Amino acid sequence: MTDNPLLLIADDQPDILDALRLLLKGEGFELVAVDSPAAVIRAVEEREFDTVLIDLNYTRDTTSGREGLDLLTVLQANDPALPVVVMTAWGSVESAVEAMRRGARDYIEKPWDNARLLTTLRTQVELGHALRRAARLESENLRLREDSRADGLPELIADSPAMQPVLRLIERVAPSDANVLITGEHGTGKEVIARRIHAASNRARRPLVAVNAGGLSEGVFESELFGHVRGAFTGATTDRVGYFELADGGTLLLDEIGTLPASQQAKLLRVLQSGELQRVGSSRTHEVDVRVIAATNVDINAEIDEGRFREDLLFRLNTVEIHLPPLRDRTEDIPRLAAFFLGTAAHHYRKRLTGFTPDALRELAAHPWPGNVRELEHTIERAVLMASGDVIQVDDLALRTPRGGAGRLEELTLAEAEEYLIRRALERHDGNVSRAAEALGLSRSALYRRIEQYGIDSGG
Repeated sequence: MTDNPLLLIADDQPDILDALRLLLKGEGFELVAVDSPAAVIRAVEEREFDTVLIDLNYTRDTTSGREGLDLLTVLQANDPALPVVVMTAWGSVESAVEAMRRGARDYIEKPWDNARLLTTLRTQVELGHALRRAARLESENLRLREDSRADGLPELIADSPAMQPVLRLIERVAPSDANVLITGEHGTGKEVIARRIHAASNRARRPLVAVNAGGLSEGVFESELFGHVRGAFTGATTDRVGYFELADGGTLLLDEIGTLPASQQAKLLRVLQSGELQRVGSSRTHEVDVRVIAATNVDINAEIDEGRFREDLLFRLNTVEIHLPPLRDRTEDIPRLAAFFLGTAAHHYRKRLTGFTPDALRELAAHPWPGNVRELEHTIERAVLMASGDVIQVDDLALRTPRGGAGRLEELTLAEAEEYLIRRALERHDGNVSRAAEALGLSRSALYRRIEQYGIDSGG
């Protein structure tokens, strides 16, 4: 289960709320408890919850459940990806069907069975995260399509000598159907390269589906990649098409492939070898025609030597390898990259900015950029927000990351210090999220949540 998921519970009976608090806090949930539909709506407007558990009945003298059903309709209209589980003491087939029709993910009757309630909530937390990831991926795909150049290819700034071999490989490989492995430090732009390959291929008119494969937990991996059928597990109320089928005829980008657990590697290998998959809970086989582009910031050969990555899976993924140099080895690209990010951020925040002072450009060129291009992008976005004049000054950049260690750590805010430590751990462990999480004393899922929170690109 995801580390410390945030759960909203709603019931108008104090003893019910007390019983739920006692059970769920002991199981690692963070809780917000309210006693009315109006309070539920206010709570979800203020915070993002992993799952919501609501009663259907809030008026003592009625058993209709109308209040809860109306609340469910509002919640689903505002956020279709928010998992909502309903419960009632007056369970019936009719009310269960109506709740499911309005978008409930599952149905619990009072008095509840503790084990079933916990299993249901854990499943919905995982599925909710997967749905939100899919929504963010689609939003990012749309943004990238809107930002594409007139020739239909994603913007790629690569004038430096270090990037010329990369450009030549893209030109040779893109028209083929060969699987590609893109390697390089976190933040070097692996997803941009993958989109460039797809856009220049014969599959460009078909979808490119990007998924953080290393971030999928064991419980949702098969469902996300291969799909599932209704009734395959608790919460599977409808059939679901997986990422492989969504990418049929196009390209599937598997990011963070180097951190994929061994059990998931075997499942992925079977599909890559056969070109066939089965949805979870189904015996029917589906053929898929997918070009796979994998990306990683870890040394996969070292992972193979340590027994953590399958060599036969690497052979399937690595028909051609494209290695991206770190930003510190392509400093010639920094002025154009910075100008591009400046234009994008200034347009987004509706600010009039014309460029950088010479000192600011020198500061950008001298910075080591452990987070590479993605760190540069976030730095420029922050500078745009902070700038008071019409050009970016050195102070606007706020490049606080210590160049020789943590000597200036005391100058950072708590959030900045946490972000800094996470970036350093990822850099120290070559982007391996599992080992970085262990070094930081976090669970793997907790580290992924913080990586997402701070906008750290742990793979691309």
